[in-house]
Amino acid sequence: MPDISSLPAAVDLHSHVIPPAFIADIGKVAARVETRAGAPWIVHEQGYAYPMLPEFSDVGAKLAAMDRKGIGVSVLSPAPPTFTYWAERDLAGAVTRAVNDGVAAMIAARPDRLRGIGILPMQHPEDAVAELERIVAEHGFRGVEIGTSIEGARLSEPRFRPVLRRAAALGVFVFAHPYYIGNKSGFEDYYLTNLIGNPLETAMMVADLMFSGTLDELPELKLVLAHGGGFAPYQIGRLVHGHAVRSETRANTARSPLELLRRLYFDTIVFEPQALRFLVDLVGADHVALGTDAPFDMGDETPLDTLAAADLGAARQQQVAARTALALLGEPAR
Repeated sequence: MPDISSLPAAVDLHSHVIPPAFIADIGKVAARVETRAGAPWIVHEQGYAYPMLPEFSDVGAKLAAMDRKGIGVSVLSPAPPTFTYWAERDLAGAVTRAVNDGVAAMIAARPDRLRGIGILPMQHPEDAVAELERIVAEHGFRGVEIGTSIEGARLSEPRFRPVLRRAAALGVFVFAHPYYIGNKSGFEDYYLTNLIGNPLETAMMVADLMFSGTLDELPELKLVLAHGGGFAPYQIGRLVHGHAVRSETRANTARSPLELLRRLYFDTIVFEPQALRFLVDLVGADHVALGTDAPFDMGDETPLDTLAAADLGAARQQQVAARTALALLGEPAR
C-alpha cells in the first residue's frame, strides 16, 4: 500500500457504482447481463460491454478496493451507462430516481467512508431540476454527474441552462463525464472510443462552454472534469491563440480561455506523473482532486503513487489528495 502517513485521509472524487436496483431492472434500459468466461458482464444493445465487478454494487468490495489503494473516503458516482439520456420521460425519471436512491443506500451502509453524487434526466430539463433539488434535500448530495453531451446535444444549449444555474445556486458541483454505450463513428478500432473519444468529448465540451459564453453566464458554477480535463489543459495554448486571432471565438466572450480554464476543477486520472504536474502547475492544486475511475479497467489502480511521482511538494500533494475534494463537498479539511 502507498505510504500515506503524511497525508490526510485520501479522498477519491471519481469512483463509480451501479446500484443493485439498476442491475435488477436492467432489461428496461436496453441492456442485459450475460456470462462470459464464467463471469457476469453487462452488455448494452448499442454494443458497450464490461464486467459486472463486485465493486460496482457491493459496499464491502468497494471498501476493500479503497483499502488496497490507500483511499480513506470515496465519492460514489453512478457509472455513465446509467444515464439513459435516450429514454422517454417516465422511464428516465424512474431509472434516475432508482439509481440515486441506490447510491444513497450504499452510502448509508458506511457514511464514515462514503459520499455520493447523483445523476439527472438531462433530456427533460424540468425533471432534471426537480431531481437535483430532491437529492440535495433528501440525500444531502453535494454534487451531480452529467454527460459531456446529452445524446449529441451540447450543454451550452439554452434548454440546459436552468439545470446548470440551479446547481450553481445550490452550491452543488457538476461532475462532467463522457457518456457512451456504443462505439463513436471513426473510433471503432483499438478501443479508441474510450482512449481518444472520451478525452476529446471533454475537450470539445470545454471549448464550447468557453466560446459560447456559457461560463461567463454562470460564474458560480463549480464544474469538475473527468480524466484530467481530457485534452483541454494540454492544448489550452491553442485555444488562447485561436481566441486572439480568430473573430469566431470572440463572438460571445472576451475572456481568455486560460482564465476560464482556471475556474474549472479536474481529477488526477492522467496516469503520467509529468502530465499531472503540468496540470497542477497550470490550474493550481486547489482545482485538482484525486480520482481513480474505479472499478473500470481504465482506472488508476495506484493513484497515490501517481500523485507522489508528480513531485508536487507536501502542501500541494495534501491539497490534491483530499482537501480539494473536501472543499467541493463542503466539508472541513482534516
